Amino acid sequence: MRLFAAVVPPPEQLDELGSVVDRLRRLPGADGLRWTSRPGWHFTLAFMGEVDEELLPELGARLARAAHRTPAFPLRLHGGGHFGRRTLWAGAAGDLDELRLLAERADAAARRSGVPMEEHRRYQAHLTVARARGDGTAGLRPFLDELAGFEGGRWRVGELVLVRSNLPVSGVPGEQPRYETLERWPLAGDGKGAG
Repeated sequence: MRLFAAVVPPPEQLDELGSVVDRLRRLPGADGLRWTSRPGWHFTLAFMGEVDEELLPELGARLARAAHRTPAFPLRLHGGGHFGRRTLWAGAAGDLDELRLLAERADAAARRSGVPMEEHRRYQAHLTVARARGDGTAGLRPFLDELAGFEGGRWRVGELVLVRSNLPVSGVPGEQPRYETLERWPLAGDGKGAG
């Protein structure tokens, strides 16, 4: 199973971002980007790649402990950025230290469960909205300018989510991965999740 741990913004915040992305998609050059779909918008905390099903019980127990050790915290979608010339993303503001700590705990939970993880890097909060098609020569500047002033509404991050990524198999150009939530764990002090 191809898995990752994530924070998923609530529907209201995804709608706010959706309004901005709808404007971005009308800008000249937007057809040079492959836009991610709203059901897949999330902040990846720890990408685990292919995980043996036999590791799931221990992974789940360790992620539950990571969530229990982390207090709920405020966050909002904010601004944007890019990785190279290929990936356009929306950023975050709020308690980024707590978000980074949750990402580190999720990464450590995976490692201690026996999941072979990539080299550890400092966490950069981002929610991917588009990727350049082909050789990545699409100019991202107009899209970055539009995202620069974006300030989403604040919410309380109240859960850690384990997600399965089902890669496209049809061969249809532009088909998106499908994401399936396997498990959710409330953060400490937030019994019901985001609020």
